[in-house]
Amino acid sequence: MKDHEKIGTIRSDAARIAREVAEAAKLGPNQILVIGASTSEIAGQHIGTSGTLDIAQELVEGIREVQQELGFQLAFQCCEHLNRALVVERETLDRYRLDEVAAVPVPKAGGSMAAYAYRTMAEPCLAETIEAHAGIDIGETLIGMHLKRVAVPYRTELRYLGEARVTAARTRPKLIGGERAVYAPMPTVEGTCD
Repeated sequence: MKDHEKIGTIRSDAARIAREVAEAAKLGPNQILVIGASTSEIAGQHIGTSGTLDIAQELVEGIREVQQELGFQLAFQCCEHLNRALVVERETLDRYRLDEVAAVPVPKAGGSMAAYAYRTMAEPCLAETIEAHAGIDIGETLIGMHLKRVAVPYRTELRYLGEARVTAARTRPKLIGGERAVYAPMPTVEGTCD
């Protein structure tokens, strides 16, 4: 496959994966999808060694296609050199009362995906941490710290994006209570305790 064919596949595969996870997690305007990705791993190289903005562009734009349709919020995880901070729109930072940190991601400190996302947002900023409703990890970048509790693994139909392994999760509320707890509405029954 030629390089330009790979690039087009990255965009369409990223959109396909994002749509599948967003639909499984029932993401809408009040939910956040966190994305962690290594463009080096997508290209078949070791994480942090060969990132490219070309791959980042196709990845981010494929995911944005789905976001624009379904309306969820996006958070793009930076690499370890920026302590895995997240690129978000200022509107998202303010809406969720996130703690802002000061840095501008670049490919060698933040990662290519985060750098591209930052450059192309209307009003970008970095959040120190987030509690997202679902997440997609492309290339084993460790997004778990940015998911709400309780994370539920989700296996996407496409297991790889380029050469990078895809791992995803949705979240659910914590189940509380003991053996008498009920987690779904039940019809009214006579003789229940008050």
